[in-house]
Amino acid sequence: MTTDRILANPELLHWSLDRAGLEVLDLTGRFPKLPEWLSQESQPTLRQLEQFARAVHVPIGYLFLPAPPEEPLPIPDFRTLAGRQVTRPSPNLLDAIYLCQQRQDWFTEYARVHGLAALDFVGSANTQQSPEQVANGMREKLGLSIAERQNLSTWTDALRQMISQAEAAGVLVMASSIVGSNSHRKLDVAEFRGFALADALAPLVFINAADSKAAQMFTLAHELAHIWLGESGVSDPDTGCLPEPEVERWCNAVAAEFLVPLEHLQQAYQPEEDIKTAIQRLARSFKVSTLVILRRLFDAGFIEQGTLWQSYQEELARIRALDTGGSGGGDFYRTLSTRTGKNFARAVVSSTLEGQTLFQDAFRMLGVRKTATFYETARQLGVLL
Repeated sequence: MTTDRILANPELLHWSLDRAGLEVLDLTGRFPKLPEWLSQESQPTLRQLEQFARAVHVPIGYLFLPAPPEEPLPIPDFRTLAGRQVTRPSPNLLDAIYLCQQRQDWFTEYARVHGLAALDFVGSANTQQSPEQVANGMREKLGLSIAERQNLSTWTDALRQMISQAEAAGVLVMASSIVGSNSHRKLDVAEFRGFALADALAPLVFINAADSKAAQMFTLAHELAHIWLGESGVSDPDTGCLPEPEVERWCNAVAAEFLVPLEHLQQAYQPEEDIKTAIQRLARSFKVSTLVILRRLFDAGFIEQGTLWQSYQEELARIRALDTGGSGGGDFYRTLSTRTGKNFARAVVSSTLEGQTLFQDAFRMLGVRKTATFYETARQLGVLL
């Protein structure tokens, strides 16, 4: 049967290549006959078509449709990258959202079975409330203090503390630079920085870990504001612009106040410092990006708009040159619990060991392939001794 030829629709082959951001030459090494499939001079076997579908991250059934399908984002899109609305999500973004929705659905059912209470802070805020009021309530709920964060040594420590406190409050926090556990499918910061899936039992925040640690801090704060608002959505939070959607402007304002309250900034600001020295010092103190500090200095009235934009562009170019984004490697089990969130990973492992979840489902949701890896994950998470 695998030698039978399939009448492949060239339009769908072209669409799948375009969807994956690939050119024909990118795949001719693996599929030498691809140009002939596109010109219909020859046809692939079913096995070859299945391999092609995996290569372009398209469900095989899509290639048998009469026309390319519409693939809107399954959650609201608040991104305005480069000042324009993004119309076509990449396969990597779509699959990252689908995977997190599957995890959220599973955890919601787990929460119901185990009688976990709904979280009162989900949807507790609205855009008519002041960002200062909501940011203060968020810090109080999460048990975070500005002074404690300032005493931490690094941005990584500050991010870990923030994630840990958010998870302790009941938020599922997942941070990854790839789709699932596939290191060949890297997430693009230029496309999105994070998204939120609001739910009273299983609120979920995803952070694109390809970003710098300081930038991830702002993304996490921004997506937590979405959870407090009860609004799901995919975002590209940028402190240097005023996004068009009111929800995004409000979440940016809440995130900025959450991380760098104007009251604390006013106390820390030294008027005699030049701007470059000031933003570096304050960024180290508050464990945020220098871009956030620039925006807050403007909000506080310490710099004018012209200074803001000039310094912002200079600082943005410097940060991009440093290429401080996340990378792979490191401890496998720590990375796994970061990608899936410790609360979610512990729940899946416990449920599987209790016989309530199939091993194959657990493997899929956790991104592991071997039984030995699963049991070692259980030990690392403290589920097994």
